[in-house]
Amino acid sequence: MNRNMMRQAQRLQAQLQKIQEELETLTVEGTAGGGVVKVVMTGKQVVESVSIDPEAAEEVDLLQDLVAAAVNDAFTKTQALASEKMGPLAGGLNIPGLG
Repeated sequence: MNRNMMRQAQRLQAQLQKIQEELETLTVEGTAGGGVVKVVMTGKQVVESVSIDPEAAEEVDLLQDLVAAAVNDAFTKTQALASEKMGPLAGGLNIPGLG
């Protein structure tokens, strides 16, 4: 590997580290049931909080489905956020399937 390629690899690694650190500080909110259940998740896919409308507690089966749906919604949003942040970086690599 020549020096130019090494420098480029080091720059890419530094950019990736910066993006990963940024994702730890960003959050998304997943919802289900029109906001009956809300899940806040970091860009690194850690659930920070779950909020449930107390009236939803009466129907446990429905509540379980709503919590799962809200978590999945938040998870999907974190994937989109990561893709948005890493898109320019991955696009510069010209790797099929990325960017």
